[in-house]
Amino acid sequence: TLALAYAETHPGHVSELVLRGIFTCRKAELDWFYQFGASEVHPEKWQQFLAPIPPAERGDLRAAYRRLLTGTDEAARLQAAKAWTIWEGRTLTLLPDPAMISAFGDDLFALAFARIENHYFVHGAWLQEGQLLRDAHRLHGIPGTIVHGRYDMACPARTAWELHQAWPQAEFHLVEGAGHAYSEPGILDRLLRATDAYAG
Repeated sequence: TLALAYAETHPGHVSELVLRGIFTCRKAELDWFYQFGASEVHPEKWQQFLAPIPPAERGDLRAAYRRLLTGTDEAARLQAAKAWTIWEGRTLTLLPDPAMISAFGDDLFALAFARIENHYFVHGAWLQEGQLLRDAHRLHGIPGTIVHGRYDMACPARTAWELHQAWPQAEFHLVEGAGHAYSEPGILDRLLRATDAYAG
């Protein structure tokens, strides 16, 4: 997201782009992961994500989490941070990765990660709706590679496809058998190939 925003704002300062896990922070993308969508694929994990939020506040989960993550109740803040962060950690890879889930459950990591991510997402990353796809024409002439996991739960593959349609000069690799994490073998392979090619 940041790489796209920077490249579209300062295309003359970008030699090439290697993008993985395409996310443009549109409302539909945020809703997919934090309201309804990924919840249908991972219902048992979603139930744990919902647990800290009172039923009356579940119509806007990002706002409900913001209230808890910025509140004065330290225990509630930590519970919310861990639920937010573990939801992401448990859905990043195609197959469960216990080491990743454990790392995402660390108290200090969870508090920092959840509060920063939620703050950006509640504010739509201070981007206009659809801005990064709208302005993709500014990438024309910049060599690029788009790498995305077919089963990326955090960032629906449709967004990567839409970016490729708006920036057809970029190489596009939709990696089968992969989720979101850069460490997924197929994704890592494509990232290494791309960076090696540009370095050469």
